[in-house]
Amino acid sequence: MNDEKYARRVLTLVFCLSLFNYIDRQVLYAVFPLLKADLRLSDAQLGFLASSFMIVYMCVAPFVGYFGDRVRRPLIIGVSAMFWSVSTLFSGLIRNYGQLAFTRSAVGVGEAGYGTVCPSFLAEWFPVEKRARVMATYALAIPAGSAVGYLLGGFLGQHFGWRNAFYMVAVPGMLLGLAALFLKETPEKTGRSEHIPLRGYLALFRNRTFLLVCLSQSIGTFTVGGLAAWMPSYFVRTFGVSVAKAGFLFGAVTVAAGLAGNFAGGWAADWLHKRTKRAYFVVGYLSFFLSIPFGVGAVMADGLNACLALIFLAEFFIFAYSGPYHAAIVETVPVTMRSMAFAVDIFIIHALGDAVSPFLLGIVSDAAGLPAAIFLAMLYLLLGGVTSILAGEAYKKEFHAA
Repeated sequence: MNDEKYARRVLTLVFCLSLFNYIDRQVLYAVFPLLKADLRLSDAQLGFLASSFMIVYMCVAPFVGYFGDRVRRPLIIGVSAMFWSVSTLFSGLIRNYGQLAFTRSAVGVGEAGYGTVCPSFLAEWFPVEKRARVMATYALAIPAGSAVGYLLGGFLGQHFGWRNAFYMVAVPGMLLGLAALFLKETPEKTGRSEHIPLRGYLALFRNRTFLLVCLSQSIGTFTVGGLAAWMPSYFVRTFGVSVAKAGFLFGAVTVAAGLAGNFAGGWAADWLHKRTKRAYFVVGYLSFFLSIPFGVGAVMADGLNACLALIFLAEFFIFAYSGPYHAAIVETVPVTMRSMAFAVDIFIIHALGDAVSPFLLGIVSDAAGLPAAIFLAMLYLLLGGVTSILAGEAYKKEFHAA
């Protein structure tokens, strides 16, 4: 089998793994109303379930990144997928809030291992001129998996109970993780045997382009994480729809916007890359700025249909930066440091992003109402546009790009 065919097989398996990565993660949000009633939880407690996952996720990532630059990455990918799937299954066996917080945190351990090594592993199977589109396809799992998580979580939770929702989504990840153990390492990685000493990773913190990309992603992640956690509940409270319908509606909008936005962002970045090396950053700042008016409009909409249409447009633009910024990290970091680079990226984007946004928005919601919380999350994207512009300028100086 030639490398091109094998690369497509890798992409297919990685996409499926990423899909269940987000299904297992987002199914929790779809059953928030059921958990709230069954365990008698506040919005802040619900938000902390998401935040506890992210805190563990971002703290484990640097440890995995260090070993990811030294061992076969398919081994880490496969073991990680099986670990997060088993942890999801145990989420259905809990008896109190503390146990649920523990199992959701354990999901973060497995997903940190996967998310740290997988982007660079996948990107290295493809040439530079295709990487933005490939990474956009990889990033499609975020909206697609989130949507399926909402759909399955809402449907299974309402008809079979929230415990069964966790059981049923856990099994596919175990099987896919087993298959990932048999993937080959990339030729680019096997051709470079040297290992970076721990102090060598300090170079990442001198790479201004890399750090500004991470900061920009953290701002987008803050808002996306907030929407993921609270939009289904917003539909239930504001428009009086059922839990199942809220999960279905937001899931459908998210997957449609994510598919379109990721493809558009990846295609635009690869097309623009032929004309300017700063293409990834141009797409990035446009993504942030264009999403804001639609997100603000969604909160101000009086009707459900208008709200859905505006949320679709907001998410379309928010998702457009994902593929280009993954490709930007691969381009600006040496192959021997890429696992750690994505580990640092994970730490930054979640520490400043969705590790805190569900909890903080829950606090704002308790104090001022859920619409106010979502409104503030959308306005925060202004800063992401600014940091994206700065990232492009840093790239021009550090890499002498036109």
